[in-house]
Amino acid sequence: MSAKTILDQQSCIPCRGGIPPLDKTAAETLLTNVPDWKLVENNLKIQRNYAFDNFVDALAFTNKLGEISEAENHHPDITLGWGYCTVTFYSHKINGLHENDFVMAAKTSKLYNP
Repeated sequence: MSAKTILDQQSCIPCRGGIPPLDKTAAETLLTNVPDWKLVENNLKIQRNYAFDNFVDALAFTNKLGEISEAENHHPDITLGWGYCTVTFYSHKINGLHENDFVMAAKTSKLYNP
């Protein structure tokens, strides 16, 4: 079983704050398990752009991601438009990255079927 598979099968653990965000080395290590995602904003967030053939498909993807995000209680920032959806994860309570962000990135990538 690959690390990517393991991440997409995990559940988010509530982050109550009071812990430091992942450092760049730890984030880069986890990033290897979520292809096409990148570190952004000084390594405090991860982001991926998804391409679609139309607005309806991008919206459907966004709605499915919303359902998973609610179930996991870990919500992304989403930018949606005709033919694209940009998803950004970070943990608000620690103002940086947590393993939960990578779990959700893996779950998000699993949804994508262009």
